[in-house]
Amino acid sequence: MPSALFSPLQLRSLTIAHRGWVSPMCQYSCLPETGEGVPNDWHLMHLGSFASGGAALIMSEAAAVNPAGRISPRDAGLYSDEQAAAWERIVGFVHAHGAVDCKIGAQLAHAGRKASTYWPFSGKSGTVPPADGGWPTVGPTTDAFDGYAAPAAMTEEEILGVVADFAAAAQRAVSIGFDTVEIHGAHGYLLHQFQSPLINTRSDAWGGDEAGRNRLMLAVVDAVRAVIPDSMPLLLRISASDWADGGVDVEASVRLARAAAERGVDLVDVSSGGAVAHQSIKAVPGYQAGFAERVKHDAGVPTGAVGLLTSPTQAEDIVANGRADAVFMARAALRDPHWWLRAAYEIGHEISWVPQYERAIPRHGF
Repeated sequence: MPSALFSPLQLRSLTIAHRGWVSPMCQYSCLPETGEGVPNDWHLMHLGSFASGGAALIMSEAAAVNPAGRISPRDAGLYSDEQAAAWERIVGFVHAHGAVDCKIGAQLAHAGRKASTYWPFSGKSGTVPPADGGWPTVGPTTDAFDGYAAPAAMTEEEILGVVADFAAAAQRAVSIGFDTVEIHGAHGYLLHQFQSPLINTRSDAWGGDEAGRNRLMLAVVDAVRAVIPDSMPLLLRISASDWADGGVDVEASVRLARAAAERGVDLVDVSSGGAVAHQSIKAVPGYQAGFAERVKHDAGVPTGAVGLLTSPTQAEDIVANGRADAVFMARAALRDPHWWLRAAYEIGHEISWVPQYERAIPRHGF
């Protein structure tokens, strides 16, 4: 029986060779000596290894749309020519060295009140002070994420400026050859902060009811869709649940996804959590796949599933049974950058290998 996981997917004019994709994963590896927010050889090696390992679509780590939007001082951006040139090198490498016809997408983000934090392996935690290279943060209100500095509540002018910054970053992504763009509206970052009733208590047009809280997310969708080619698919990552009473739930996420699809989003990348520290997540293998299934069927939009998806049979089952249209791999890809070659072998599907590795094609067991 043909593999569902290794069947192609068409999104607008983009044909993606199969449904096993690389999830965005921050590397916290942009170094001061190579420039603010500029990806380097680490990023080339990291993303390039997935291409040679058989991935069909690789999403970049969150690239901030302006300096204040970086999660940490070591996070990538896509708001300068220097950053764009570095990304262009990586995009070219992925296109040239994929085992399959590998595509690469740019995830665009703004961390909001969760910006200017120490990177995980820094040995420190919390907000980075200005003396260590930190900066003031912004959010929908002055309420802080637990353990972080309080942000400044954004003005109307600042909100509209962020919308413009997303559009400008998307234009850069197109100009340097990215195949698709994903808007990061999840994990408690700025767009999700405005969406979540646990955070956004504004009473103006950017808050209040659900429509007001969704306004920034959808404004960014409109702005990005307007500047990328009609032939290019647009992805949106959401947190389908805040995993906390009174927060975003899957019903609200279905309504958001439906509205985003009407505005030109072609696939919703369904994650969850990150808005508040008191979330209560029951993380078991495939724990978010049900959210992707609900959004796919109730909103009528293609979805990607993500979250503790590690085995080839698990991924095959999700796609074959119509629970999602694609599966994003994260930790499994870090453990095995050639996961797709092994998965195809275990499923019984023949996949191409890069010629440098053909001598390792298994004949009698992987």
